[in-house]
Amino acid sequence: MAELLSGTEVSRSLDERTAKKAEMLRRRGVVPKLVIVRCGENPSDLSYERGAMKRAEALGVRTHRIVLGDQATKEELLQVIRELNADTGVHGVLLFRPLPKHLAAFESGICNALDPEKDVDSMTDISHAGVYENREIGFPPCTPEAVIKILDHYGIEPAGSRVAVIGRSLVVGKPVAMMLMARHATVTVCHTRTADVPGITREADIVVSSAGVLRSLTREHVREGQVIIDVSINWDPSKKDGRGGIAGDADFEEVEKVVKAITPVPGGVGAVTTSVLIEHVVRAAAKTVRE
Repeated sequence: MAELLSGTEVSRSLDERTAKKAEMLRRRGVVPKLVIVRCGENPSDLSYERGAMKRAEALGVRTHRIVLGDQATKEELLQVIRELNADTGVHGVLLFRPLPKHLAAFESGICNALDPEKDVDSMTDISHAGVYENREIGFPPCTPEAVIKILDHYGIEPAGSRVAVIGRSLVVGKPVAMMLMARHATVTVCHTRTADVPGITREADIVVSSAGVLRSLTREHVREGQVIIDVSINWDPSKKDGRGGIAGDADFEEVEKVVKAITPVPGGVGAVTTSVLIEHVVRAAAKTVRE
């Protein structure tokens, strides 16, 4: 029976520290503020938005949402970003992506229009550079940092470990691979063209799965003694007596019987991701305080 690496426990610890930092800033006259920019009414965006705003307010961070229609133009979105860049009372900006299809070709330019100092979820090339060069420029993406915080909380040391990362997206796979290498892990990134993924993952000490495919991480992929970090959030229609519910990539009942430790879904990486976002906003606000 594997140890469950509860993200809820990690999140609670992180939130306590973030709330204290936010209170210290308020005493100095700075109230951290997060603005969420959304185009359209994507249900997953709405769910994350509600959770983020509730968590932020509970930790002493002001929030505001700007909602544009799903037919918003490039110029309308850029104008919003320019106004947020100029607003000294705004410390963090979260733009939900992917953008509507008609804006997809402009997404890079739109993201890079944001001031990197307010880029709390690594939208800009400058923030990406910070991750890839292991320098404190901007902020790393929240989900990969949540993975690192879970490992740290439970005393799981990446240094010297073999790590298999499943998925190569800019949102999770590539940045988490770079962040783990910065911690001196030896990392193999697997993707849809990788031959013998199960053979690679069985050799790893830590497996980070971000494929986004329900039950794609099976008993065949794992061995005893491993740590499994299941990043993905998928819809499983078989859960809750056929009513459906969220699940990760792992075939949890089978994998959990074999490995040493595993994050649950829900209650794993996702729980920490929101806490990391709010922490980034508070850190961004702290940078504006003159000593």
